[in-house]
Amino acid sequence: MRSARLKGHLDALVLAVLADQPAHGYAILTALKLRTGNSVDLEGGTLYPTLHRLEAAGLISSDWSASGGRRRRVYTIEDKGRRVLADERSLWQEFVQALQPLLGPPLDGGATR
Repeated sequence: MRSARLKGHLDALVLAVLADQPAHGYAILTALKLRTGNSVDLEGGTLYPTLHRLEAAGLISSDWSASGGRRRRVYTIEDKGRRVLADERSLWQEFVQALQPLLGPPLDGGATR
C-alpha cells in the first residue's frame, strides 16, 4: 500500500505498533509490514519524519540503545500517545461503521438496484 493512501492514518499505525513494546525504526517498519500481511510496506523516508513529528508532539519518546555494537534509537509510546491512540481507534471504528453499509459486502447477496 502506498504511503499516500495511509495519509492521516500513519501516526495511529505507528502508535499501535509502539503500544505493544518499544522499538527502533526498522523494527517498526517490519511490524507494520507483518501485522498488515505485507499491505503496509513503507520506506524509512516515510517513517522517520512521522517518528520525529510524534516525538515533537510528546506522543512518543526515544533513547539510544546499543545492540551488537550498533547504536539504534528506540522509540517508546508515552501516556499522551496512548490516549491519542485510544481516540484514533474510536474514530476508526466510527468511520468503518459509517461506511460499512456503502463499501462492505452487499447485504442482499449481491443484487444491485
